[in-house]
Amino acid sequence: MGTDGAESMPARHLDPDASAWLTGQALPGRRIVHTARLAGGYRNDNLLLVTDLGDRFVLRRYLHANACAIEAALAGRLAGSVPVAEVVAADPTGEAAGQPLLLSRFVAGTLASVALPGLVAGEVGGEAGALGRAIGRTLARIGDTGFSRPGFFIGADLEPGPAGMEPAADLPAFVERCLRAGPAETALTPAELDAVRQLAADSDPDLAAVQGARQLVHADFNPKNLLVTRCRDGWVVAAVLDWEFAFSSSPLVDIGNMLRFAHERPPAFTEGFLAGYEASGGHLPEGWRRTSLALDLFSLADFLTRPPDHHYFRRAVALLRRRTAAFR
Repeated sequence: MGTDGAESMPARHLDPDASAWLTGQALPGRRIVHTARLAGGYRNDNLLLVTDLGDRFVLRRYLHANACAIEAALAGRLAGSVPVAEVVAADPTGEAAGQPLLLSRFVAGTLASVALPGLVAGEVGGEAGALGRAIGRTLARIGDTGFSRPGFFIGADLEPGPAGMEPAADLPAFVERCLRAGPAETALTPAELDAVRQLAADSDPDLAAVQGARQLVHADFNPKNLLVTRCRDGWVVAAVLDWEFAFSSSPLVDIGNMLRFAHERPPAFTEGFLAGYEASGGHLPEGWRRTSLALDLFSLADFLTRPPDHHYFRRAVALLRRRTAAFR
């Protein structure tokens, strides 16, 4: 994980139980001499750790849902095929450390969300297009990992469940629950709420094409979770971060996530992303754009359950207004 925007702090700010686990079990014989809170981590806390030997690690602390066992298992399964940080140690239950902790090797790089704004848009062959192609190639490699059925991971065995679960189903019902569960009814007008409901109903038939898909989905695949580096031949993805939401379904979920804010990025980046994905074996079926946007409605609706001052609540409201206006 990159250090852009890291907030430094002395090592003594690690709580005693975590420190004891690190120096006694995870990194025996080493001493933590410096920590820095890393940028990102909207739902979890990520700390850069520096040891007395100069080694660097990232300590992930779970502040909400505990996906430690799943993230550790995915890192092991993807090693050698998808760029992920190597997991050094994990305490999924928190039995030893007092809280669930995941320790990974530090991966040098820059978040794509930081690198992209500084690139010259140009044509697809330019810097933005080259970065997009590298990211598209990586997504195709993620989709090469398959599972026995669609569903959500429950534990370290990465067996999707429950049996019979179809993540790409019941979009109107899911959207309705989200509209009623959060503050959406105060942020959107009655007409806007009806437009969101209609968008979900009209988009639901597009999901039939991907029901039954059982490929690995990152589910938060966007520039803020991608560490990239520039090399002589262009760009490479150094690590895909934050696998806590991963599940088994269609790669079009990740396509929709990446295209969510495409209007805010250079067109060359999006064109390069799609070209890199297809060139590396990723499949874009007929109607893929409508299907990916339909799948992304699950995430946008879920953001509407956040507090009204939450960054993603505000962005979801703005984007839904944009999409309903374009859909009419």
